[in-house]
Amino acid sequence: MTLFHFFRRLGISAVLLAGTLVPAQAQDGFSGAYLAARAADAHADYAAVVTYGTRALAGDPTNIGLMEGLVIAQVGLGDVGQAVPVARRLESLEPGNQVAALVLMADAMKREQWDAVIAMLDNGGSAGGFLDGMIRAWAEVGLGRMSTALELFDRLAEDQGVQDAALFQKALALALVGDYEGAARILGGDEVVLHLSRGGIEAYVQVLSQLERNPDAVALIEEAFPGTNDPALVTLHDELAAGKPIAFTAVSGARDALSQLFYEVADSLSGDTDPGLVLIYARLATYLEPATVGAVLVAANVLEEMGNFALAAEAYASVPDDDPAYPQAQLGRALALRRMGQVEEAIAGLKALAAARPDLAAVHSSLGDIYRFEQRYAEATPEYDAAIALYTEDRPAQWSVYFARGITLERQGRWDDAERDFRKALELFPDQPSVLNYLGYSYVEKRQNLDEALDMIQRAVAARPYDGYIRDSLGWVYYRLGRYDEAVREMERAVELMPVDPVLNDHLGDTYWAVGRVREARFQWNRALSFITDDTNLDELNPDRIRRKLEVGLDAVLQEEGAEPISR
Repeated sequence: MTLFHFFRRLGISAVLLAGTLVPAQAQDGFSGAYLAARAADAHADYAAVVTYGTRALAGDPTNIGLMEGLVIAQVGLGDVGQAVPVARRLESLEPGNQVAALVLMADAMKREQWDAVIAMLDNGGSAGGFLDGMIRAWAEVGLGRMSTALELFDRLAEDQGVQDAALFQKALALALVGDYEGAARILGGDEVVLHLSRGGIEAYVQVLSQLERNPDAVALIEEAFPGTNDPALVTLHDELAAGKPIAFTAVSGARDALSQLFYEVADSLSGDTDPGLVLIYARLATYLEPATVGAVLVAANVLEEMGNFALAAEAYASVPDDDPAYPQAQLGRALALRRMGQVEEAIAGLKALAAARPDLAAVHSSLGDIYRFEQRYAEATPEYDAAIALYTEDRPAQWSVYFARGITLERQGRWDDAERDFRKALELFPDQPSVLNYLGYSYVEKRQNLDEALDMIQRAVAARPYDGYIRDSLGWVYYRLGRYDEAVREMERAVELMPVDPVLNDHLGDTYWAVGRVREARFQWNRALSFITDDTNLDELNPDRIRRKLEVGLDAVLQEEGAEPISR
């Protein structure tokens, strides 16, 4: 089940997408705080928005925009409780304010004040059109009025666009009060075939077990997750197969159900709308029920997308070590720490995880990735070795680990071993463009297998026609083959795609020289030198060689290196 298809009907105001700060009064002592809050808001620095927004609001206490920005920042930090007093003040100044209504409604849900939730909905409060109906139905469940709740779910299900979601929620409500037969009829698709997510399938499995239908539950897992290695699913499968009764824990009450619902909304929106809005729903989900770990992971992913790696690492770290998602959270935390520059802390965390869970190949491959990104290739290779040693059978997704190990081997001068890994990666994923490009380009640099290299790189270009590096590889293989006019055409396209890359500009200069466009060649070499930064890989680009080309020309440099000059 996915909520994405109906979320666009929710009618969420654009003000929820970001804390749009209304200009504060230009009062001495407060304009600086206001400007700082605006700058922080633009970069999703929620902590700074709270700090400076609070100061600015002290000087302009009726500024609606400042309050909205402050509420959204507090929610973004996960401090929904801190946002409540500001939301109350905002609602008193602007009744019906959508930001305030959403936070106050969530607070009432957390306190299980279901009459208050319904009153807010009746008075125009809204979390969004369809969500409002779901909230009302679950509030009725919370009040013990199941007949009314079921009628509301049925009414919602009359809308084909949201039928799946409404029926699924109805099934959860029935199971919650022990009507497992009714829940099973809905989940089993007696009337409408539902498209269940993993969480939905696990709920259905629990319902079947409560009905003493463990064999059906086993068959459902095997059909939905064939050959899975997921530890939680494997354990569930084996317990069911052994005849163990599985309790219904999909939801524990109305508040928990609404937490799951907010999580589903956040997860469905992720990648398809403003990340700030996704974060709001994920944070509200964990406010209602901190154990909704899926929402924690969504929030962490969104914070990474927004470049707020410190908050992302904090969110990942909040997942308890006894939760099945703990390894995934620790992998995410390590990546966030590395992006913050805290490499050793990231490595230490992964080493601890590897010691605790030596059976997880992903931990070793992630540790290898960190070492590789830090160009610590000799340390990376054994981690990839450990990951690959844990594979019991070949799977297409493993291509990336063989590819990564191949890179570390190639960088250590172990070409034969590297080539073997690149070939294995292509065996697992024959048309993977990154592997095709890397191996093809390596052959070009070694002046080996040029015809095969050309075929590989042409396939990579077909898969990613707007990738400047792959276009560069195609131009370079044409250059090595002496097909200089074609080389110029492809190199010009590469530089159009990545105009400030020094390697590509250097290559374009060489191809211009090869066709006799000497002045343009020197221009490109000068551009290449001007684009060199501290991040430039000097294994691929030798500034002294470029300077020498500018002094004596490419032909003379080739002769000095013992190679033949360009043959035109």
